[in-house]
Amino acid sequence: MSSLSRELVFLILQFLDEEKFKETVHKLEQESGFFFNMKHFEDQVQAGEWDEVERYLCGFTKVEDNRYSMKIFFEIRKQKYLEALDRQDRAKAVEILVKDLKVFASFNEELFKEITQLLTLDNFRQNEQLSKYGDTKSARGIMLIELKKLIEANPLFRDKLTFPSFKASRLRTLINQSLNWQHQLCKNPRSNPDIKTLFTDHACGPTNGARPPPPTNNPLVGPIPKAGAFPPIGSHNPFQPVVSPSPGAIAGWMSSTNPPLPHAAMAAGPPSLVQSSTAAAFLKHQRTPTGVTGMDYQSGDSEHLMKRIRTGQSDEVSFSGVAHAPNVYSQDDLPKSVVRTITQGSSVMSMDFHPQQQTVLLVGTNVGDISLWEVGSREKLVHKQFKVWDISACSMPLQTALLKDATISVNRCVWGPDGLILGVAFSKHIVQIYTFNPTGELRQHLEIDAHIGGVNDVAFAHPNKQLCIVTCGDDKTIKVWDAQTGRRMYIFEGHEAPVYSVCPHYKENIQFIFSTAIDGKIKAWLYDCLGSRVDYDAPGHWCTMMAYSADGTRLFSCGTSKEGESHLVEWNESEGAIKRTYSGFRKRSLGVVQFDTTRNRFLAAGDEFQIKFWDMDSTNILTAVEAEGGLPASPRLRFNKEGSLLAVTTSDNGIKILANNDGLRLTRMLDSRPMEGHRGPSEPINSKPLIVNALGPAINVSAAMSASLERPDRIQSAVSINNLATMDNSRLVDVKPKISDDLEKIKSWKIPDIVDQSQLKALRLPDPVTAGKVVRLIYTNSGLALLALISNAVHKLWKWQRSERNPQGKSSAYVVPQLWQPTNGTLMTNDTSDNNPPEESAACIALSKNDSYVMSASGGKVSLFNMMTFKVMTTFMPPPPAATFLAFHPQDNNIIAIGMEDSTIQIYNVRVDEVARFSITLRITHSRQQVKTKLKGHQKRVTGLAFSQSLNCLVSSGADAQLCVWNIDGWEKRKSRFIPTPAGRSSPLVGDTKVQFHNDQAHLLVVHESQIAVYDSKLECLRSWSPKDSVAAPISSAIYSCDSMLVYAGFCDGGVGVFDADSLRLRCRISPSAYIPPSMSIGGVYPFVIAAHPSEPNQIALGMSDGAVHVIEPIDAAAAAETKWGGGQPQPPQDNGASLPLPPSNSSNPSLSGQPTG
Repeated sequence: MSSLSRELVFLILQFLDEEKFKETVHKLEQESGFFFNMKHFEDQVQAGEWDEVERYLCGFTKVEDNRYSMKIFFEIRKQKYLEALDRQDRAKAVEILVKDLKVFASFNEELFKEITQLLTLDNFRQNEQLSKYGDTKSARGIMLIELKKLIEANPLFRDKLTFPSFKASRLRTLINQSLNWQHQLCKNPRSNPDIKTLFTDHACGPTNGARPPPPTNNPLVGPIPKAGAFPPIGSHNPFQPVVSPSPGAIAGWMSSTNPPLPHAAMAAGPPSLVQSSTAAAFLKHQRTPTGVTGMDYQSGDSEHLMKRIRTGQSDEVSFSGVAHAPNVYSQDDLPKSVVRTITQGSSVMSMDFHPQQQTVLLVGTNVGDISLWEVGSREKLVHKQFKVWDISACSMPLQTALLKDATISVNRCVWGPDGLILGVAFSKHIVQIYTFNPTGELRQHLEIDAHIGGVNDVAFAHPNKQLCIVTCGDDKTIKVWDAQTGRRMYIFEGHEAPVYSVCPHYKENIQFIFSTAIDGKIKAWLYDCLGSRVDYDAPGHWCTMMAYSADGTRLFSCGTSKEGESHLVEWNESEGAIKRTYSGFRKRSLGVVQFDTTRNRFLAAGDEFQIKFWDMDSTNILTAVEAEGGLPASPRLRFNKEGSLLAVTTSDNGIKILANNDGLRLTRMLDSRPMEGHRGPSEPINSKPLIVNALGPAINVSAAMSASLERPDRIQSAVSINNLATMDNSRLVDVKPKISDDLEKIKSWKIPDIVDQSQLKALRLPDPVTAGKVVRLIYTNSGLALLALISNAVHKLWKWQRSERNPQGKSSAYVVPQLWQPTNGTLMTNDTSDNNPPEESAACIALSKNDSYVMSASGGKVSLFNMMTFKVMTTFMPPPPAATFLAFHPQDNNIIAIGMEDSTIQIYNVRVDEVARFSITLRITHSRQQVKTKLKGHQKRVTGLAFSQSLNCLVSSGADAQLCVWNIDGWEKRKSRFIPTPAGRSSPLVGDTKVQFHNDQAHLLVVHESQIAVYDSKLECLRSWSPKDSVAAPISSAIYSCDSMLVYAGFCDGGVGVFDADSLRLRCRISPSAYIPPSMSIGGVYPFVIAAHPSEPNQIALGMSDGAVHVIEPIDAAAAAETKWGGGQPQPPQDNGASLPLPPSNSSNPSLSGQPTG
């Protein structure tokens, strides 16, 4: 088939997809073999339509084509076979075995025999290699991952996995061009010919007399470009009109003479707020935009209408648009130079520059705080910690949510159009509105209990010249509030998923709101109680934010799919189609990409640890800057109104300010201003005259200030949308902020010291033989079992069984678990060394993410065990030196960092290979193991290792009390330092030092017998605590809770301390008498190691020096989520003489230490 014929097939595929002929599309894909639709293939596999799956595959490959194809068909047929066995359909299983699987016997006879033997088992999971087989849905998902890898590696699928990039509705365009050309060849061309068929060439019939006069302009349709151009094909035809709408009108998808019926659930507003009849000519074509197909067909760029008008040509389907000023800017106008670095101290979730004072920046964080910064002088003007202003006025759902979990985050903070008012949306129910006066003071104005769940966005609008607040939330609604009184004026319902963002705007006196939800739907609303006007799919079908250019003429959106594919596009409002798609994003973004616009010319987005810039009129990336490094994978960003400054978030809870030449001059001028020492709110810098009445009619708002309203920052929701958990990387656990005294008063558990067994629930795990001491203790990742390594090199595994009392089989101090062993009685025992007895060796252990394998050492070789069978799969690295600590690489489970007794760190690669071509599981082959790198930096044995994926580093600690930071990419040492010696102790420190990263991957918990401390990413100590006075025993072990809000520490006198993670304030102390029964109490016994439950922050396990294991949690398990350890009235921080103050820049916020970042 010729190249043009092949391209014609793609045009037909696009046309069929746009017209929703789904089955025909996939049939043509299969028969032509030109494009393999991975999404369609995945849907078929997940639905278990095995015959259709193979039929579709056969359009591209056959079983015998190559080894990749053979493996693809084998995996599909094996899954079909196992599902038949799981349904106990033996007859179907035998049929599949004979008809489908026997073909593979000639390639691997032993494997075929093994598969056949599954028929003899009552449950095929009795087979060792299939013991981890879950339910059908999860098994299909796991298989799909493998199939996608095989398909991508298969040369027969090369160039068939990506749909070619060309313009939306390209076939329609070509037909319209042909009709235009035919019409120009007519001897007597009519201005409005009647087209009734495409089967024959067009020709206008003769007219009686002169040509008719040119048509008048229709305000909704617009002028006909020229007499010879072909007019629109009638509405009964499927093709797009050739005639473009008027540049000044809201046409196309914003036009309708038949408004929809009133929405049944719409709250009626005052009659004066209903739009006039002119607003009814708005928002039509309720269909998926042609540029965004359900099959992920890529649409190309569309030429700008005004460009063709200037050249006098109109030979192609055009989109409406507005003539934009020529590009008078250059790359030098982009703010690319770092001029300021600000330390916020907690993760920045949202930012917005003041609309008039170009260097005043509003910042909201993941602990609910807001700050105002004068970025020119680096001065923090205002800092407000989160507080419920009136808890008694809050709804019961809000009170319950705060009682259950006090963590709260700012999802969005934004200035009003005049800069005299600002709004803050939080991750739980609330919107708070402040007024801002010229002295720099923030005053409380309104607190609105706006939504059930999180409030994901807030913006300001002024329908009918009345300032309003627009919010959206997890309850799938958009609400509009009076900014003066807080009264709800409108509620818009119609989304089927949590609403992610809102974008209010106006055109030609028509006010409207765009909204996006996390199912990818875009809707538009008028303030007329008549429901949504449009329903479109955003590219990526997930988290999308929309924003207009500063002059309000161009609409853009930026979003990221669940798979990490990011899309930055410009929309054509008149057609509801994508006008251009901007390229340059990472193939798989590591978070929801944020963007902003400036100067009506440039776009900026945070991606791949960089800031990327585009010219609005070019799809190719203009430039990218790293801002001197230290940016997160998907940094948040915000331009000031003039575009001279750009605020960008950093990985270490800070903000970098980038500037162009104008911004440099501005900041230098402010930097040279004499400082008056530390002062309170300062007089605004470079301020313009402010409007006095921020809440009155919007007639006082200038056009320039109004434009700032239409540039809402689309910042990612922090924690409010609970089902965004796959974006793991940019949505991290919040840390408890300071809640008001009213909220603390409704908490009930106020025990500072726990000394009696009636004050907690403790369980000593059953064990007939307790020998030695517990040297390592970890929960499985599922939280259903507890694994201990004893000093005699033996592992012990306790599993909680499902029962009526414990239906989910979760670990609990209220249910006794089973000390589990395989039926053959095998013990998991580490290899030992005669020269290095296990009791005298440093033991280490690491568990795979799926809980299938455990890697462990007790002075001898490192052993890899199967957790189901306890069998040793392999051993490696014989001593000397012996392994002392193990940690898996966060991105590659085959790479392990191993701390050694000789003070080195070995980066070990355990490569995975298949035992046979079609093996059911993968096994580790000993011959493929190798040491990649050996790191040297410590003076004594390595005792701790911790990876941070966001910082791209490995932190190690040693018995020399030294910390080292290593770059993961090249394994070079970035920095090292010795931990400081507390007062009253001899220097230098010696002894085991352990490290663990906070959930934010930026703060580091450092544990030594003399102290626990929190360090930042630069190894600067933010806070430390040392034993003294009533708590004077050395620290034996310490660990973060699963949510990083608490630190649990064990002491050598048997006590356990519970600390606030942010301040290291001792919340309560648990005496050994509270968890060790008197009959078993032995002097000198203490918790040698502590394990934190992976999902229950209030449950811990203690591995004791006498070999026992205890699980403890609060006395009322049902209240565990509501009342944390020592969760009564706040106590003042203990000053034992060993605490280190925070750096001066953070001194205004005592809760900054150890807080997570985004």
